[in-house]
Amino acid sequence: MTVFVAVGLSHKQAPIALREQVAVDADEVPARLARLKAVPGVSEAMLLSTCNRVEVFALAERAEAAADLAAELGPAAAPHLVARVEDEALRHLFRVAASLDSMVVGEAQILGQVKEAAAQAQAAGACAAGLGTAVMRALGAAKRVRTETGIARGAVSLSSVAVDLIRKVLGDLSGRTVLLVGAGEMAQLAAGELRSAGAGELLVANRSAAHAEELAARIGGVAVGLGELPALLERADVVLTSSAAKKPLVSRELLARAVKVRRYRPIFLVDLAVPRNVEPAANGVENAYVWDLDDLESVAAKNRELRAADVGAAEAIVEEELRAFLAARRERAQVPVLARLHAHAQDIAAAEAERTLQAMGPLSERQQNSLRAMASAIVNKLLHAPTQKLRDEGGGPLGQAASDLFALPAPDDREGTG
Repeated sequence: MTVFVAVGLSHKQAPIALREQVAVDADEVPARLARLKAVPGVSEAMLLSTCNRVEVFALAERAEAAADLAAELGPAAAPHLVARVEDEALRHLFRVAASLDSMVVGEAQILGQVKEAAAQAQAAGACAAGLGTAVMRALGAAKRVRTETGIARGAVSLSSVAVDLIRKVLGDLSGRTVLLVGAGEMAQLAAGELRSAGAGELLVANRSAAHAEELAARIGGVAVGLGELPALLERADVVLTSSAAKKPLVSRELLARAVKVRRYRPIFLVDLAVPRNVEPAANGVENAYVWDLDDLESVAAKNRELRAADVGAAEAIVEEELRAFLAARRERAQVPVLARLHAHAQDIAAAEAERTLQAMGPLSERQQNSLRAMASAIVNKLLHAPTQKLRDEGGGPLGQAASDLFALPAPDDREGTG
């Protein structure tokens, strides 16, 4: 039976400075999947790279493949990596999909991210029925969690946490100018939250002018050019960044010049991007206040406390769905052993029955069939208890022990005997 393996890190193990080093861009995913699937013994693999985690979920011939998969994430990640195998690996997959391992418990974005990761793996030929079935069951558990608990009640996302932080710092947002850098899902969620919070003016800057205009039109904002960033920093009270840029868009020098032009009027920047859009050193600029994803952790922790009861109910659903999946998987794994055991025993019984019939001399067809039926019935009665035990135990070492104890021929051996 193949082994499920999960290797990676998240906001729980590594700071953003490390996560942005190991994050994988969307255009790099196919090549990385090819390398993961090329790891000796690995038959299937999926790569999940988000702003708060980089993790590999795989099927392998042995648990030791986890070390080779870990090596593919690079030396910088090594001290922070967590490797899980079998039940723990599957439990982690189910909890991640259900947003129970997210910085913001209950956020919906992770569901889409897991689906996208599975789709990319399938398109790259790295994910088939084994891992694909596990992902589908994990997504099914996540949907039950969202339907049957209140874990997703209200606005729950990193964007909503960011807007909550802005409101706590600034209070009333009416009359404030907010600049959104980026027009992806994170920016879209933030825009809605900011509009609901009463933000006065919303400016949208993005690498794609068309996307900026589309989002601006939807929220009643104004599309602006990313090339105007120096002037925009002089104008905005709040800047929320979520661009996919690979290098910082806001440097310390750029921000320092903007603050000077602002006559040191405070500016607040919330950076939701990985890699970060705002250079870390920019936080040292006088009257400029910068928060990145790690800084949102304390705000997100309060969200978890408020949803403690829902989290408990969600964990129970995940465990129920996981147990059902594991039981079905182990039963499926036992089918070859049980089939081989019964076939092997029936072959022996049939051969002995034929030998006995030849030694007994002439018998009627009815008598011959009765003897053959008796031999088959003895096999079924003798194997009833072992069969039940194998089904109940779910296989694993017991299945292998049964195969060794009865010296069962391998499936290929039986298929080749004609």
